[in-house]
Amino acid sequence: MTTEQNNLVYVGFNSQVVALDKHTGKIVWDWKAPKGRGYVSLLLLDEHQLIASVVGYTYSLDALTGKEQWFNELPGYGSGVVSIAALNRSNPHDTLVAAASADAAQAENVQHLSHFEK
Repeated sequence: MTTEQNNLVYVGFNSQVVALDKHTGKIVWDWKAPKGRGYVSLLLLDEHQLIASVVGYTYSLDALTGKEQWFNELPGYGSGVVSIAALNRSNPHDTLVAAASADAAQAENVQHLSHFEK
């Protein structure tokens, strides 16, 4: 990751994503989902790509600028609460990726994925 990208903190809420300077808390960029309303789940893939899931819509954003790169409507998959997370430390062989989603009506865990690399 670049030094500039390492200085950003990403926050998702109310169909929006905001990148904050981690030292000052000032807004570096903000983005609002054109489709989908509600909870936002974020996954930073690398220094160039931030994935935002907004109730049935998935967006790829440029991690440094917030510019939308692409989106996928995922028709027919329904909606619920999605949580995605990744840990990528300085060693490229230490990687953890996890994803889970829950049925919006019953809050039951319906899908879980974990991936570890050595």
